[in-house]
Amino acid sequence: MAFRGFALFSVMALAALAICGAAQRADRIVVDKRARRLTLLQGTTVLRTYTVALGGEPRGPKVCQGDNRTPEGAYVIDSRNLGSRFHRSLHVSYPNARDREAARKARCNPGGDIMVHGLPNGYGWLGRSHRLRDWTAGCIAVTNDEIEEIWRLVPSGTPIEIKP
Repeated sequence: MAFRGFALFSVMALAALAICGAAQRADRIVVDKRARRLTLLQGTTVLRTYTVALGGEPRGPKVCQGDNRTPEGAYVIDSRNLGSRFHRSLHVSYPNARDREAARKARCNPGGDIMVHGLPNGYGWLGRSHRLRDWTAGCIAVTNDEIEEIWRLVPSGTPIEIKP
């Protein structure tokens, strides 16, 4: 009888853990470029916060492909890539209409391969030291362990706001 009670308790505990884990899904991402911070939110609750590296020219919004700037504005995580040259990547829906108009006025191509990603494949050993300088071509970079966690918590279609 005691074993049956223990077994029932174990099943209920595992079910509760599964429900809690499934309930922890971000419904919004906010990136604060100045603070070098990416925050996952569910409603008004902060789920996780990460320190990030940005494009090599982090001040100001991205206008042209190759300007090494990270965009600013409202976007969506619109796809996921396991086969990236970085350890996992989540594609940001840059450029939006405002970005395309700014690029048109600057007479350039706005680009479009903006991602939240881990470290380049084979460089996971860098870990948190990658944050010592902004090094991406305009993307938002975290450690490999962090992108694994973000990958699990952020479904496709999640809004991402990138603030100056």
